[in-house]
Order: sequence, then structure tokens, then C-alpha cells
Amino acid sequence: QVQLVESGGGLVQPGGSLRLSCAASGIIFSTYDMNWYRQAPGKQRELVAAITVSGRTNYADSVKGRFTISRDNAKNTVYLQMDSLKPEDTAVYYCNAVRVPGSYGTLHYSRRREYWGQGTQVTVSS
Repeated sequence: QVQLVESGGGLVQPGGSLRLSCAASGIIFSTYDMNWYRQAPGKQRELVAAITVSGRTNYADSVKGRFTISRDNAKNTVYLQMDSLKPEDTAVYYCNAVRVPGSYGTLHYSRRREYWGQGTQVTVSS
């Protein structure tokens, strides 16, 4: 059974920091690209940050320079360090794992797989 469990959300004042974690189980973590999405009330879910299996990162323009995504394959965990938080960062943050078809060392996959966590609330308010 695949599980992505987010933690680290909460209430923080503007300018503060939070570190989100997403612990994965039931997958070969090192073969998955990992992403953080967020969804604010009344808005569509948007991609915030991404990290590939090779460690390449990408960020939404709105969070560049403030958020940092990282992964620890030994711990099957992806992190999102969020600094200089703004009220507009308030949202439910979701962890997402995607494995695209291809070869990963001696492992070969022909089908795409995607999984989501349950989300963690981040509220930035004074």
C-alpha cells in the first residue's frame, strides 16, 4: 500500500518559516520525481516545487528564492523549506510522487504511476 504522509504545516506569522516533510512508503522512492502542490480556497491546485530523481529542481515564480525543495532517498522523504512566508502562501500543501516510464538502474518500468498525499494546512497570518 502506497502512502505519502505530509507533516510540518501550521500557523505562522508573515516573514516566518516552516519546513514541510513528506514521508513515502510502499514505493521505490528513488525512482519517483517528487512535487509539492498547493491549493488555496477558491483556487486551482498549483505546482509549487519539483525535484527529479536526479535532484534537478524547479520552482513556481511566486516562491523562487523563498522555498527550497530537497529529498533524502535514504529516508524516503521529500522536504519543502519555506522561508519569508507571505499571507498569499496560505493553502493546503500536497505531496505528489510521479514515476514516468523508463529505466532506473537495473529497474525498468513501462507504466506511469502517480500518488498523492492527504495534504497539510499552512496558514500565514498575523
